[in-house]
Amino acid sequence: MDYQLSKKAIFLDRDGVINKEVDYLYKLGDFEFIEGIFEACNYIQKLGYSLIIVTNQSGIARGFFSENDFHVINNWMIDQFSQNNVNILDVFFCPHSNKSNCECRKPKSGMLIEAKNKHNINMGESWMIGDSERDIIAANLAGIKNTIQVRSGHKIDEKKSKAKFLINSIQQSQDIILL
Repeated sequence: MDYQLSKKAIFLDRDGVINKEVDYLYKLGDFEFIEGIFEACNYIQKLGYSLIIVTNQSGIARGFFSENDFHVINNWMIDQFSQNNVNILDVFFCPHSNKSNCECRKPKSGMLIEAKNKHNINMGESWMIGDSERDIIAANLAGIKNTIQVRSGHKIDEKKSKAKFLINSIQQSQDIILL
């Protein structure tokens, strides 16, 4: 059935991949894009990939910020992408804590499967770019074998990483993701 799916996508984690890692980011003033994010995303789009963000946001469940706070930052971020000619197809987020038994919180694959079903994504031709082993595990569980882990967010145990590629920043993804 996978051969009938029409779109290929690059799934991006948010914190540590798109923006600099800040514990429980909820203020616009604390949001800082990773250098080269717009260039990397423009390159990815030119290769025919759709861009989808999948992000754990446990700060909502923990009461550090509200779901509305998340949406304010998210809408602003999407607008910044748009101003830089980058189309984000969709954003999926998990508002639950790590103690939750939900299916959406990475390392579970719920957000990726929801995106697959909603947007007709061919997971075999898609990629995941994350900064945590949780991102890589979720991608593998969802049928994505092309994985990149960036060193610009969480500390990585490189000997144990299951990522196909390890890079310093999303900028270097242009050297890996080719036609």
